[in-house]
Amino acid sequence: METTAKRILIADDEPDILEIIQYNLSKEGYEVITAKDGNEAIEKAKQFKPQLIILDIMMPHKTGIEVCSILRSQPQFQQTLIIFLTALNDEPSHIKGLETGADDYISKPISPKILVSRVNALFRRINKNEEEGKPIKIGNINIDPVKFVVEIDGKEIILAKKEFELLYLLATKPGRVFLRNEILSQVWGNEVIVGDRTIDVHIRKIRQKLNLDCITTVKGVGYKFDI
Repeated sequence: METTAKRILIADDEPDILEIIQYNLSKEGYEVITAKDGNEAIEKAKQFKPQLIILDIMMPHKTGIEVCSILRSQPQFQQTLIIFLTALNDEPSHIKGLETGADDYISKPISPKILVSRVNALFRRINKNEEEGKPIKIGNINIDPVKFVVEIDGKEIILAKKEFELLYLLATKPGRVFLRNEILSQVWGNEVIVGDRTIDVHIRKIRQKLNLDCITTVKGVGYKFDI
């Protein structure tokens, strides 16, 4: 896999963790930049424009969730991949992170092999979407998977990466019910471990942002795109 052009920013206040992650990702061919707190993470993100940002949740000055929220509010970071490192395994913390715009979670203590596998999986899915995706036009909705743009009546709607990928998947086959396990596999992949609530959170955010009744819940089964 070609990774030489991929820049990754890691922000964590524990030097040992920074060193472990930087070493293992550098071995994979990634260009790795580090930051030791939330403020430095924001400054380095603006300076280096990484394709992926790995944020520790509990950091000085600003938490990982605060950093994520600030970056996601800026257009240049709407499609940047963001992974949280966390020792907090409670569901509310995970949901809060997903609502802020995280693409994945990795729990501490960190397994270098799992971390590298997750990072590679995220980049593979992006490359696949860019190579295979075709624009979709349904009614007054235009969905462009190359530009990651959704337009309704010509007005652009900003979605986070996973929100876009979920909407695009459902819109590829209007009226067809996608099973929850199928959605998890195709949007998040088998190498990423997320809970059922992950889908619910993203569906809710899509509905809020589109302000359009186009996703139907089929209780106990899954979801379908249906205007």
